[in-house]
Amino acid sequence: MGPCRSGATTAKMNTSAENATTSCWQSGFGPSRRTPLAADAEADVCIVGAGIAGITTAYLLAREGVRVIVLDDGPVGGGETGRTTAHLASALDDRWFELERLHGRGGARLAAQSHMAAIDAIERIVADAGIDCGFTRLDGYLFAPPEGAGDVLERELEAALRAGHDVRFVPQAPFERFDTGPCLCFANQGQFHPLAYLSALAASVEARGGRIHTGSRVAEIRGGSTLATARTAAGATVSARAVVVATNTPINDRVTMHTKQAAYRSFVIGLRVPRGSVVQALYWDTLDPYHYVRIAGPAGDGDLLIVGGEDHKTGQADDGAVRFARLEAWARERFPMAQETVHRWSGQIIEPVDALAFIGRNPGDEDNVYIATGDSGTGMTHGTIAGMLIGDLIQGRENPWRELYDPSRISPQASKDFALENLNVVRQYSAWVRASEVDSEADIVPGSGAILRHGLHKVAVHRDDDGVLHRLDATCPHLGCVVAWNSTERTWDCPCHGSRFAPDDGHALNGPSSVALSPPETEKSP
Repeated sequence: MGPCRSGATTAKMNTSAENATTSCWQSGFGPSRRTPLAADAEADVCIVGAGIAGITTAYLLAREGVRVIVLDDGPVGGGETGRTTAHLASALDDRWFELERLHGRGGARLAAQSHMAAIDAIERIVADAGIDCGFTRLDGYLFAPPEGAGDVLERELEAALRAGHDVRFVPQAPFERFDTGPCLCFANQGQFHPLAYLSALAASVEARGGRIHTGSRVAEIRGGSTLATARTAAGATVSARAVVVATNTPINDRVTMHTKQAAYRSFVIGLRVPRGSVVQALYWDTLDPYHYVRIAGPAGDGDLLIVGGEDHKTGQADDGAVRFARLEAWARERFPMAQETVHRWSGQIIEPVDALAFIGRNPGDEDNVYIATGDSGTGMTHGTIAGMLIGDLIQGRENPWRELYDPSRISPQASKDFALENLNVVRQYSAWVRASEVDSEADIVPGSGAILRHGLHKVAVHRDDDGVLHRLDATCPHLGCVVAWNSTERTWDCPCHGSRFAPDDGHALNGPSSVALSPPETEKSP
């Protein structure tokens, strides 16, 4: 089997302008496409987004006999689910003592219960459906590097125990040549192959009568007193008693939710290591941004060591090569047996200001529009929680996690972070007064892009590998920020709220914008 493969024989993932890098999951698992929605349709529930949250919601509802239709612009798992490192963790990266501060001890206990329940649910689904996705239960180790030790582990142990975790102090993580020093061991964590899992769930949805349509960009979502609707850019409309927006960041909300969360890019490398040289477990340190490590494989004659971290706010840095190099240096210092680096990729993480996802009814909307967003660094469990919680809400059942994840919640304890994140957004509008990034288009080399000023207008100019220039209005259609070039993924990224766009025709790759970048003002028709 090749790197990160689950045993399925599939074509290599097509690398396009939408993904200049390819994750280890994508490299061994081809894009899973369906036919676009061609005509108006009706369902009990319409789900927008075919990632972990959307497909899990569809699967759990379809299992109850609910008629579901799933719409996605890209393939099943073609968004951030295919670019995760697929840690199944109830040990959240924002620290349990911080969750207690933000949500109280009762809220922290509910959060721990929900993430443990999500891993249990994935394990049951894998067993019941016989899914070959490499699901494994394993331990997770949290260690503090010397420069960031302090009393963080002691505080975390006490808070994690209060939250109900099976956690204990151990002398060090089980590395052969890297002494982490004392660390916390969280039992009953997990890992799997996310695309193999999602592919099996999607097939099960369809076997139960559900419909999945890819190549179907949703342009408008409306709630209503009796029916909600989702209209595609091609004009076909799905009418349903509920619509679930599971697009990583909501495309139906213009302002409210986007003031409560921020988009970050996280970077990942995969290095080949000798088979069995690193104990299978999940590993995290306490730095900010922190590092996260796991083993996947097999990879040729060895295993694949996956190391991630080096996050930055989307659109606010363009130094991916430097960040990959820092990850590699960090990994090679601690894992000297590491061989060649065979994968590099990045993914988008949506960070809520109060550390927990927003799952439930969309604020200010009718009761029949639901959202799942703010997954932070635990998208696989948060996405599974979304399927469980939203399914209960739609079916009229009580759920103990409802208030904890309510998208309408206000967290006074997070007011400082809320203010800082939104002040950061305001600062991004200063890009409007800046000069051009290069003197002329002639300075833009193949495979790169730059922002040029044309009078009062900003133009995003990309020169592709063949030397052809592509010009777009640099204004993000969401709230008017100036986009920035992402040389790692070859996309235009919005530094305000994380929308991302293809460099050639400007079509939206990530929300909140569902609208493409337009032609520059000088090229628009009169």
